[in-house]
Amino acid sequence: MVLKGAAVEVAAEDAARAARSTARTRQLLEAAARLMERRGSHAVSMQAVAEEAGVSVGLIYRYFGNKQDLVQGVIVGVLDDMARLIPDAIGPEQDPVRRIAAAFAAYCRVVEDNREAVLLTYRESNTLDDQGRQLIKDLEVQTAQPLRDAVQEAVDRGLLAPVDVRIFSYDLLIVAQSWALKHWYFAPLMDLDGFIRSQLSLLLSTLLDGAHRADYADLLGAPA
Repeated sequence: MVLKGAAVEVAAEDAARAARSTARTRQLLEAAARLMERRGSHAVSMQAVAEEAGVSVGLIYRYFGNKQDLVQGVIVGVLDDMARLIPDAIGPEQDPVRRIAAAFAAYCRVVEDNREAVLLTYRESNTLDDQGRQLIKDLEVQTAQPLRDAVQEAVDRGLLAPVDVRIFSYDLLIVAQSWALKHWYFAPLMDLDGFIRSQLSLLLSTLLDGAHRADYADLLGAPA
């Protein structure tokens, strides 16, 4: 069914309204993440977030009912980015080792784009209620699934040595998060691309089967 006239205008207005709402939500969450990462959530008021974002406090309450909603929104926002961008980064790639590399790189880039929010996740997730913490756990498990699937396939095909897939997958995620957690240490030594290359080389070199190492020389930092 083709929309015409007024229907087209209504659809366009709805799309524009949704885009503005998404942009405003992100603006508020980024302001909250900056403040709470520096001061802790208990020391940050909704008024302070409003001032940081350059909006009225009443506007914040249109989007978030209380401070816990803000904290949860910041954390969920990072996980939503990962859930969207990691599958995009993997795309149609069939090689499971290269899917691991693509997923790890995408995860690191989301961490770079949300460093304050990642730090806030570690610091403030325990302030959420039981339902909020369970939501974060469930989303994190879902977010990690493409990486776990790639690791499992690589092990099944003999490309990686036998390993506990769940542990290795989460090792990769924790290393990616260290770009935010220890940014003060890594940033003077290398840029993000250098961090991704060096960490992938280190992590994969411990498990790649010897018969296949030459196929992944570029990931191991060896001459092609």
